[in-house]
Amino acid sequence: MITTPSANPGQHDPPDYLKVQSSPEFAELRRAHRSFAFPLTLAFVLWYLVYVLLSSYAGDFMATKVLGHLNIAFVLGIAQFATTFLIAWWYSRRAAAHLDPRAEAIKSGLEDTAPHPEADVQEAGA
Repeated sequence: MITTPSANPGQHDPPDYLKVQSSPEFAELRRAHRSFAFPLTLAFVLWYLVYVLLSSYAGDFMATKVLGHLNIAFVLGIAQFATTFLIAWWYSRRAAAHLDPRAEAIKSGLEDTAPHPEADVQEAGA
């Protein structure tokens, strides 16, 4: 049986986001994210800065041939792209394994405590 929602879905309170934000579970989620993302971001920015500085101030070094017509600048430039994709892949795997389950637990805790207006609609139609 298909039921349509009523014009008055009833009163419901939004989740208590301040309570969630101050919870130990959320603090642990933030700590886990920051302890991985911030150092990795800092390392990548430094790696990129070294590449830019070498390109600007060490032209002779960067022009050194490595293999045929490929020089150090080209190899390090390609390594920048490889590093970008590697970091994205690594973060995605780590988030799926360590962060997403924690976030999902927090989300389900919020959904369990919030009233479900669609349940009211189903009860009214039954």
